This record gives sequence, C-alpha cells and structure tokens, in this order.
Amino acid sequence: MSQLIAGATMDFFKKNPGKIANYKQVASSIGFTDPNARQQLIIELAQLKQQGRLSEPEPGKYKLKEAGNTLVGILDISSAGAGYLLCDELDKDLYIHPKNLAGGMDGDQVKVHVFYRKNKAEGEVVEVIKRARTQVTGLFKIRGKSGVVFPDNQKFSSEIEIAHTDFNQAKEGEKVVVKITRWPLMGTRPAGEIIETLGFPGQRDAEILGILADFEYPLSFPKAVLKEAEAIPDEVPLSELKNRRDFRSVTTFTIDPVDAKDFDDALSYRKLENGLVEIGIHIADVSHYMPPGSLLDQEALRRATSVYLVDRVIPMLPEKLSNMVCSLRPNEDKLCFSAVFELDEEARVQKEWFGRTVIHSQRRFTYEEAQKVIDTGMGDLNQELKHVNELAKVLRKERFKKGAINFEREEVKFTLDAQGKPTGVYIKQIQDSNHLIEEFMLLANRRVADFCGRTAENKPKQTFVYRIHDSPQQERLEEFAGFVARLGYKLNVTSNKQEQLSSALNKLLMEVRGKGEQDVVEMLAIRSMAKAIYSTQNIGHYGLAFPFYTHFTSPIRRYPDVMVHRLLQHYLDGGKSPDSSPLEQQCKHSSEMEKKAADAERASVKYMQAIFMKERVGQIFEGVISGMTDYGMFVEIIENKCEGMVRLRDIDDDFYRYDSRAMTITADLSGAVYKLGAKVKVKVKKVDIDRRQIDMYLVQDEF
Repeated sequence: MSQLIAGATMDFFKKNPGKIANYKQVASSIGFTDPNARQQLIIELAQLKQQGRLSEPEPGKYKLKEAGNTLVGILDISSAGAGYLLCDELDKDLYIHPKNLAGGMDGDQVKVHVFYRKNKAEGEVVEVIKRARTQVTGLFKIRGKSGVVFPDNQKFSSEIEIAHTDFNQAKEGEKVVVKITRWPLMGTRPAGEIIETLGFPGQRDAEILGILADFEYPLSFPKAVLKEAEAIPDEVPLSELKNRRDFRSVTTFTIDPVDAKDFDDALSYRKLENGLVEIGIHIADVSHYMPPGSLLDQEALRRATSVYLVDRVIPMLPEKLSNMVCSLRPNEDKLCFSAVFELDEEARVQKEWFGRTVIHSQRRFTYEEAQKVIDTGMGDLNQELKHVNELAKVLRKERFKKGAINFEREEVKFTLDAQGKPTGVYIKQIQDSNHLIEEFMLLANRRVADFCGRTAENKPKQTFVYRIHDSPQQERLEEFAGFVARLGYKLNVTSNKQEQLSSALNKLLMEVRGKGEQDVVEMLAIRSMAKAIYSTQNIGHYGLAFPFYTHFTSPIRRYPDVMVHRLLQHYLDGGKSPDSSPLEQQCKHSSEMEKKAADAERASVKYMQAIFMKERVGQIFEGVISGMTDYGMFVEIIENKCEGMVRLRDIDDDFYRYDSRAMTITADLSGAVYKLGAKVKVKVKKVDIDRRQIDMYLVQDEF
C-alpha cells in the first residue's frame, strides 16, 4: 500500500512540476477518499521530502524538488522552431522557447536548466553534450562571394553559411551535403563546407541520395574496402571443405523476395531413419570472409545494416560479398554457419547441432513460387515444402500460445517503370511461405541464444549479443486501452501474466483487421510497446515471448549477426567469455544505425508517395483518418496507402476543435465529430515533393 501511494504521489507532482499542494489537494487529485489512505499519504509526503524527492516551500505544502535544477535529455525541435526535452525523468516533454535553445539542434543530447513561468515548467539549454549530426543536406545558393545552404530537414531551421573556399565546385541550385564546421551560438548562423554534390532537386537519384546523406549513411564504399573485397576468391577453397560438415547432397532450397540478390539463408530437409526430420537452417558464413579488424569489417560495423529503399538497396557489404560470394545462390557451393535440428511431428527439438558447413542449394524459390507449390501440392520439392510448412504452423501456434504478440503491419510497395518512377502502389501479401521462413529463422535465433546465453546456476554468464525487447510500461498500455475503448473495443491490461495480456492484444488485433481503424490501432499498439534493441545484457524478448533471443540469420545485412557468429564459434571452440564492454558499444551503435535506416526507408516511401500523388492532384479518394493534431487530420487513402493532411483552416464551413484526450475533432455548429479510423472522402489539393507532403481537402462528411 505504501509503495502504491508513494508512486501515485510522485506521478501527481511529475505531471505538475511547478505546483505547490497540501495533502488534501494531492489526495483529491489522485482519488484517495479513504481516511486511512489519506493518513498514510501524510506519512508518505514527509518521507518523500526526507528522501529529497519533494521540497516543502511552506509548512504542510509540497512541490517536486528541482534536483540540481537541470536535466539531461534529447532535444526535439518542432516545425515551428520550439524545442522539447525528451527525458525519462519527465512524464511529459519539457517546453523550450526558441530563444532558449542556445545553439541546440534537433536530436542533440543537451543539459537543460528548468525554471517556472506562470507555474509552468520551461527549459533553457545550458550545454550541448553531444551533437546528433555532423552533416546536413540542402539546396546551395550563391550570395556574392559566399554561399548559403537551405537544409532539407525542416527541423534544422537555420541556413548554413558557406565560405567561397568551401564550395568544392558545387553549382548554384544543386542539392549538396554540408559538413558542419561551426554550430550556431550567440545569434550566429552555423557554417560548413560542401563535401559532396548530389545533383539538382527533382532528380530521383539526387533526392534518394539526399535522404541517405541526411541520415548520415555512407553513399559509397572506400576504394580500399572495395579492393579488399575484390581480392576474395569466387570459388570455395578445397582446403576449407575438410573443416566443415558437408550438406551438399542434402535437399536444400532458398525462399526470398522476387527482387532479392542477397540470399542470407537456406533450408535443408531430410527424413531420418529414427522417424524424425532433420531441418537445417543454413546462414551465409560472412565472418569467414571478413576477419575482425579488416577494412571490410570496419566498414561493415560503421554501416551496421543494409538500407532497403523503395528503388534500391544500400548494402552493408560490397556487392562482391553481398550478391556474389556470400549469397546462397542456387547450383553453387557455399560456405555457411548452420543450426541443424532433429524435429518430431510436433516440431519439438529432439537434437540440435551448430557449426560451419558447406551447402549446395538445388532450387531458388520466390515467395510466390513457394506459395503456389504449397497451395497446389504440385511443383519442385512439393513434399518437402508441404512438410516444412506443416512444422512451421505448429511452431507458430505454439509461439502465440506462450505469449507472442502477432504484430503484422501492412507493407507498402511500389511498381516502378524503367526510369524508377512509381506507376502503382500495392500492399505486400504475407502468406504461408513467408511464415514458413519466419518460423525457422526464429527457431534458429532463439536456440543459438539459448545455447550461448543459458548457463548453469553455479556458473557465470557468458558474454553474448542479444536482441532484447522490454516489457511495456503499464501507463502506456492503459492509455492505449483507453483509446481503443473510445473506438468501441475492450482491452484488459490489468493482468501481470504475459500470456493473458498477449492473448488480449492478439484478440484486439484480429478484431480490427479489415476495418477502417486497423492501421491506427496497429500503429498505436506498436507505439505502446518498448523498442527492440541489441545488448549484451539479456532481459528476454517480450514481443516474441522468448527468454533468450538473438539475430543469427542475416549477417549479409546486419552486423550484430556477424558478432553472434563469431561468439558462437568462440564458444564452440571452448573459448572463455570475453569482455562485454566493446561488444556493448557495438550493440548500441548497431541499434542507432538500425533506427536511422528505418527512418531513411520511411522517408523514401514518403518521397515516392509524393511523386505518385503529384499526378493525381484534383482527384477524389476514399480514406480513413489516421492521425490528428490541433491544426488538422491525417488521412490515409484506402486504395494506395498514401497519407496526406487535411488542415482545419481549409474546412471553412464551421469552427473545429481538437480534443487531444479523446482524439477527436468536433464542429461547433453542426456537432459533427471526426475520430481516428473514420472514413472520409478527400480531394488532393497539392503535393510538395521536396517536403514529401500531400495536402488534401475534405469533400464529404464522415461515412
């Protein structure tokens, strides 16, 4: 009871950081009407003051103590130029007036002085601890003997001065990459030097490369790295075969997207005399070709991940490795690191083996080809695919039974013409062939993590690289449950058991499938969860309901998988647990680069959607309300998933008010209410390709 009261009390003061309140005001605000609870509250207030968490400016009146009056967090700049401090110690973001940013830029880690204006907390940047970026993309303009770059990123609101000596042959009106050499301070603008020219605005390559550069992702490989890659022999050395388990005579196949060239994984299948079936999950042995500390290794770590944009892949490894030597192409001998399992008909692992192998894939399937074989029972390897699919379904059913959450968001894809221009938009279909590969990759990942990470109680833990996913915060779950309740759905988030909560979430996600609010509910469900990251400190994977989980199956496109391969071989060889510190730094870097890659991928989708909709200005579409702000509503067009903004100032038939708690927009006169997930008709007003924005008019009330 004591902890409950203390927690509720601190929540009250954190949400009202400048408020001074006595015990009666606190009790009333947090709903404590019971006399015993109020008496305990008086005791807790005194203890919280003694602990230094509250101050007592007046006898019997308390407020949140300003610990050193400073906070450290990440700076988020709004499109209007104001700042907000994102900090775990705060329940809501701290507002920072533009004049108090002191040169802090979007994404910077900053130290902020907290003060109060009219009983509301505000912040003032007193130190920039770490800059979020070192370069910016933008439009170059010449002004007399000097120049200026107007950043593409709207959150980087200041122009960047360029001295004549730093033009580096850039031409007037080109899109360029600028390295920041002087940050804004005391009213001065930032300055920089042009380090790369991308082309003129509107050119597809210039825009796509600009997206990558804006997220500070390398646009090309250093010559020395390419030279090291080219020196790798195309054929598997005969001397290497004797060191590996030979699977070349075992039925082996790959299943990948139709446009894939980097085949990370293959499956082998054979029935055993003991009545079990042997499934081999064979993963490209990248670590064999990339020694630690080599130029290839250093560049792969720097990139940490491949980036999959709409019209191209920016690989982690040079093409010689990613598409040739390491790619598990059919009818070629390939070196692999494998996880091999003997399974019974209930897909239970009876025996497992991990180690280096050589394989020879007999068949390359696309997902569509494999699905056709599964559906019809006819075609290459039809019996093998049928049996493997049956086992995958058992694994999938068991996973959800144990508490896995079924997040399966729709993925937008484009059809492109010969020039790379989008001519159509469609949704990627997820079928049994996709689930088949997914389940066996999950099996390999969790069993490798279990093998390396689980130790006897009396033995120290071994250093390993995990893919971790923390449990969600109860407050976020309750907010999400409140939101879906306003849409007419029930979600019980009070259970402490993961299986029950996951079951409730999965039931909700099934209920909304195919309805207008599906995308909104799925998006907010994901946002209510923690984000999965890489770490040497294992806490399990909440979303998958695995106590041990890692990434082992995609070393061509993810650096942590390379780390895992090296650690697994180290332990198979009887090696001792290494120092975790350098590995933890690599995990942190990989998580950061993964986020940048995801942001770049989303930006490329927004760019292509803008191009696609540019030719559809004036057309009318059916859509659903996918988001709301105090200045308008986001609408996602049903047929092509392109999202645009209907601004309230453009709806001139009434006066509209936004309710952030109810997530509704209401008309004062007519009483019309617009809510998330509601169907509307919209007319495309204009498209700004540079800003990747689509503006719309509302042309018909809610359906």
